[in-house]
Amino acid sequence: MSAPRQPSRGPGDRRPSGPARTGQKGGARAPRPRAGDPARSGDQRRVPRPGDRAARPDPRRPAARRPARPAARPQPRHIRLADPRRRLRLVTVALVLVFAVFAGRLVQLQLLDSDALAAQAGANTYVKVRLPAERGSITAADGTVLATSVDAYDITADPTLFTPESTHVPDAPEQAAALLSPILGQPKEKLAAALHLNPKNPRSQYALLSPRQSPETKNQITDLKSSLARQADSGACRTQRALLGKPADQGGRTQLDAGCANPLAGVFNDASTRRTYPADGLAGNLVGFVNAEGTGTGGLELQYQKELAGQEGWSVYASAGGHRVPSGGGSRQDPVSGTDLRLTIHPDIQWAAQRAITDQVANAGAEKGYVIVQDVKTGQVLAMATSPGFNPNALSSARPEQLGNPAVQDAYEPGSTAKLMTMAAVLDTGTATWDTRVTVPNTLQRSDRVFHDDVDHPTWYLTLAGVLAKSSNIGTIEAAEHLGKTQAESNQVLAGYLDRFGIGKPTGLGFPGETRGILAKPEAWSGSQQYTIPFGQGLSVNAMQATSVFSTIANGGVRVDPGLVMGSTGPDGRYTAAPAGAQNRVVSEQTARTLTEMLESVVTDEQGTGGKAQIPGYRVAGKTGTANRVDPKTGKYSGYTASFIGFAPADQPRVTVSCVIQDPVNGHFGGQLCGPVFKQVMEFTLKSLQVPPSGSEAPNLPVEWKP
Repeated sequence: MSAPRQPSRGPGDRRPSGPARTGQKGGARAPRPRAGDPARSGDQRRVPRPGDRAARPDPRRPAARRPARPAARPQPRHIRLADPRRRLRLVTVALVLVFAVFAGRLVQLQLLDSDALAAQAGANTYVKVRLPAERGSITAADGTVLATSVDAYDITADPTLFTPESTHVPDAPEQAAALLSPILGQPKEKLAAALHLNPKNPRSQYALLSPRQSPETKNQITDLKSSLARQADSGACRTQRALLGKPADQGGRTQLDAGCANPLAGVFNDASTRRTYPADGLAGNLVGFVNAEGTGTGGLELQYQKELAGQEGWSVYASAGGHRVPSGGGSRQDPVSGTDLRLTIHPDIQWAAQRAITDQVANAGAEKGYVIVQDVKTGQVLAMATSPGFNPNALSSARPEQLGNPAVQDAYEPGSTAKLMTMAAVLDTGTATWDTRVTVPNTLQRSDRVFHDDVDHPTWYLTLAGVLAKSSNIGTIEAAEHLGKTQAESNQVLAGYLDRFGIGKPTGLGFPGETRGILAKPEAWSGSQQYTIPFGQGLSVNAMQATSVFSTIANGGVRVDPGLVMGSTGPDGRYTAAPAGAQNRVVSEQTARTLTEMLESVVTDEQGTGGKAQIPGYRVAGKTGTANRVDPKTGKYSGYTASFIGFAPADQPRVTVSCVIQDPVNGHFGGQLCGPVFKQVMEFTLKSLQVPPSGSEAPNLPVEWKP
């Protein structure tokens, strides 16, 4: 076999003969020897110098010379990919561990630490408080304030801040109660009970200690609270707080010293309002009053509770440890103020009426009395006074029976003032005229009773006007008997007129506790009742109903529902007038004119019973009343009801005034007791309203005739 063929050499190839020299990877040529280097031959190897990159020859390959190549780049390493199943297992295990931790923590929070966390959340939470609306005011017709609201404060507390855990004091409620009792004027036991947690609602953060306190009381509590806070913030107290909860071997404490605790830290005040009555007892029976919570409880305060109260708002704020956090956020709904009421009452006339009835009740030794002044054209009540009255600013000094308004709440038998309705029926039906002759005996047998007049007398020969002027019961019975062909028909006719006059029905005021009076159906009238009702016994009315009867005649026979409210001003400041009272015609205008002249005879004729009601310069029409009184306690007749009702000027009627006195001791006739009250109040009213005097004389209708 021939030797392998050597590659051909080029002219520049000076590669030495002999074994191939190595020193570079891939058979690269070794550097030539420099001058001065010792000569090498045969198998002698060159000692590598530092920095040489020659590699050792591969013994498996022949040492053949190769053409020179550029240095090769380092070969990249081969990366071995991880097993994806192993990685998935690791991730799964990690997630299981995380969810296990979450589940354990959830169990701890929900089951083991729920009570503690709830207590902690209660100390750091959002608190919702109500924002009371400003209650509307009540004013008289001229703007005089009768009821208004002033700034006040509700003293409140957070019971959760009085627990031993919160205060580190075992008796914090008792300490706070002892401090607040003399300021609020309440028993310590009551305050301490309010400061303890309610077992039925242990998470409640609100307790009302005392509502509507004055700014002075609020400032007194605030100053005391601040003083206690400064004392509790001393250096020694701060040290005690730092040691709270630490182990005993570190000097820990379980509670604070008394001087280091602020028992009033959980006491707060919320802005509110307090009802006040600047006019004191003026029209107190009408205006009424509110209770401790500021809710209308009597009178117009109760009747218009919804309008006056407005709509309360609310505020939500962040609280930490019982303190408001200014930057904690929250929300607010502003309250809407209540509506202001303007009454028809004239304060001067109201004052005059109250003074007159109060004096006469005292003089007569009576149980009570009331006066009403009404505008005959509009039905508006200009005054409604009672005696004894009460001061809404001092309810504690008033007896329970004084807190109402007997002018509309008392039902009484009117007596002879009701004869006006009987005469109206007789005239309006054409049964008789004012000058119809009536023979009036001393006694009259009807059904199972014998009837009398107030005084014994021989047989009277009276006109129908005379029957009214002398207030004859017998003459009234005789006139009423002719209203129908039978007594039953007469009863039906009379009952129809009583109904149209408003007897047995609401007055239209809608006043709380108002009575309708009592009027039985005519078919139910008893044997004696069908004869007593015509002269005012056997039925009952309230004073407003009786007054309205006379105003109807004064208004030409048209009844107008009475009113107490002139108008109202809403939260937007817009005034709205109250609607006019409903009207209905009861008798003809001619009947009303004739009745007015007949009523004048009661006052002007020397035989009339109402002479004490005369007013110089003014024509007066009116009627006296003296009725047996039913005692409301026993239900039996006991004592009397004295009354007088009239209007003036009779020629141009403007005002009706009624006076009623219950159970007088010193006298009992209506003309004697109520005539002077009518005169005093009517005279003052006419001057206040600047009503001009009458321009004509009274007709002075004849009251008698000669047989």
